Amino acid sequence: MYSIVDIETTGNGIKGNKITEISIFKYDGYDIVDEFTSLVNPECEIPYFITGLTGIDNDLVRDAPTLVEIADQILEITRDSIFVAHSVGFDYNVIKNEFKSLGLEFTRKKLCTVRLSRKLIPGYNSYSLGKLCSALDIPLTDRHRARGDAQATTILFQKLLRTEGAEDVFKTFLNARSQEITLPPALPKKIYDDLPNAPGIYYFKNAKGKIIYVGKAINIKKRVLSHFYDKATKEIQMCAVTADIDFELSGNELVALLMESASIKHHYPEYNRSQKRTVQRYGIFSYEDRNGILHLAFNKIKQAPDPVAIFYNTTDCRLYLEEVCKTFSLCAKYCHLQENVDTCSHYRIKECDGICRGDETVDAYNKKVEEALSFMRDNSESLLIQEKGRTYSERAFVMLKNGIYMGYGFVDKDIQISTVEDLEAYLIPQKNTLETERIIQSYLTRNPHNVQQFTTTDDAH
Repeated sequence: MYSIVDIETTGNGIKGNKITEISIFKYDGYDIVDEFTSLVNPECEIPYFITGLTGIDNDLVRDAPTLVEIADQILEITRDSIFVAHSVGFDYNVIKNEFKSLGLEFTRKKLCTVRLSRKLIPGYNSYSLGKLCSALDIPLTDRHRARGDAQATTILFQKLLRTEGAEDVFKTFLNARSQEITLPPALPKKIYDDLPNAPGIYYFKNAKGKIIYVGKAINIKKRVLSHFYDKATKEIQMCAVTADIDFELSGNELVALLMESASIKHHYPEYNRSQKRTVQRYGIFSYEDRNGILHLAFNKIKQAPDPVAIFYNTTDCRLYLEEVCKTFSLCAKYCHLQENVDTCSHYRIKECDGICRGDETVDAYNKKVEEALSFMRDNSESLLIQEKGRTYSERAFVMLKNGIYMGYGFVDKDIQISTVEDLEAYLIPQKNTLETERIIQSYLTRNPHNVQQFTTTDDAH
């Protein structure tokens, strides 16, 4: 026995989404044996765009029963039957969540007519209910109303039941161990089956091939499956439009994290929330004025030539420069911690030896500035991180020069590498960002044994 269901809702995702209309056709495989259709008072406002789509407005449902008043009828007509819907994950989860809010349990076996159609009648450009009904000459009246859609789904389901090979497909879909019912309606099972159990990043794509989500995982296949079981509204909405999944192997978690960060910033996927913002960078740099005095200053990275230190907000930049200024007895005026003053009078920096007052020679002051610059450069180490490669025969590496993330790469273990410059031939250049700094700093703290310092040819000269 089957309960073929369609609902209309207030359109607020899964949690917080309220049913405004429900229609259920009880079907025994040959005939419709019962029907329950009702408007539902959602006890909240119906958005204008939903009214435009369904025609259901606040006035129409004002005197309709609330869900709690018809819950028993829904439970009774669907009892001991298989719950069937077009994109079943949405209808089933909204009902289940609504019942849960009433303190009621709603658990049924499920079948999705989208996935069944893709399996039994492949080759169509679209498997939306409207386009599928049009292609199969199934009458569809009152589109986006519960009864019209449920009735059309029932006719579609009847056709699917009588399609060649249906018996085996239905058994597979209803098998408790089968993942068919778990997978997004538009995603072919083979694409999921071909995902690797290995570290890397994965891309969820919609029907147009656009990347809508990027994730990283130690085990790609296992992590992807967890999205399909997640009942959060964002996850359900994302999975509902996922038609393809692509992936890139990383060999290890560190490179996966770095690849994910770069990909999110490049593709700006709709369903990724973190790491989308472009963070402004600031650099500390030096220059010589007309009097031959060396200044230290900071500015946005594009206006900071050859920066010796990089920060992601002006506060950190200023605080660091203050510490350097105090440590090397520099002048707050010539470190641009005070502007438009004749002589410095910084409330936290008292160590100035008087360059701004003419009490210190330019040469003596510049020597201290050079020492400060040397300190800042030396404080930014050049590091090489070595990690597992994508295969047993290769290794992965991450490179930092003077504290700046340069990128990652993969090299075959059999290739002889004698200098860091040799390794740069295999480097995949990447941008240094706030996120990459955080990722690498966290890794360095936990895995110091995988890190080695190096000196570049430039440093040696």
